[in-house]
Amino acid sequence: MEISIKPILTEKATKLTEKLNRYTFAVSPKADKGQIKALVEALYGVKVLKVNTAVMRAKNKSRWTKSGLLRGKTAQWKKAYVTVGEGETIDFYSNI
Repeated sequence: MEISIKPILTEKATKLTEKLNRYTFAVSPKADKGQIKALVEALYGVKVLKVNTAVMRAKNKSRWTKSGLLRGKTAQWKKAYVTVGEGETIDFYSNI
């Protein structure tokens, strides 16, 4: 199974990075902690100490249009908090 990983660059995620050396990623819902750890170490060349995950539930959404009320849901996804070793950093902007 191939898993996808995408960094989350919000204010809250940046504060976690600065204070606790913890990076936040959006990952595939089927990925487990071992796969996430191996992928981050392979992609960014850092030593991962700990991986915490959280499943972000789907939310109900609705909006009014000319044709009436449209209802739906957002997709369920998984968030991973990756703690790296002391003194190590991940540079998300090096590929630009």
